[in-house]
Amino acid sequence: MDVHLSSPQQTVLLARHLAGMLGSGDCLALQGEMGAGKSTFARALIRHLVGDESLEVPSPTFALVQPYDTKAGTVFHYDLWRLSGPDELYELSWDDACESIMLVEWPERAEELMPEDALYFMFVHGRGEEERVVTLRGWPEERLKALSATLVEGLTP
Repeated sequence: MDVHLSSPQQTVLLARHLAGMLGSGDCLALQGEMGAGKSTFARALIRHLVGDESLEVPSPTFALVQPYDTKAGTVFHYDLWRLSGPDELYELSWDDACESIMLVEWPERAEELMPEDALYFMFVHGRGEEERVVTLRGWPEERLKALSATLVEGLTP
């Protein structure tokens, strides 16, 4: 499923909308080149789940993981850019995170340790400077259909 976003504000709205559909055991895998919108999406999702739109949400690039207590449970935000191999994940609460909500930037570095039912987001630059196209894949068909059916409303400010 492709989602066309015309601005960073729509990326935020996508994250807020999706937040209401998440629960324990859900993993969102964020892919795309630097500057494509992964961090904008992750920050918006975490802020919405915490209930504080002004919350500082630093990139976990150097810490590799940052946990957040939210109204939906614990959210583990991973940035695996600097990971030297998937074996390092065991030192980063990976097993606990798999039972919570996970946001994983650069998921390909986790290799076979990524949850099988993760929802993958591929962020790519669109035609305009702020436009992005996000391809979603990986959730069971019924969950993707439910998401698709409500996205038009969810992306309207």
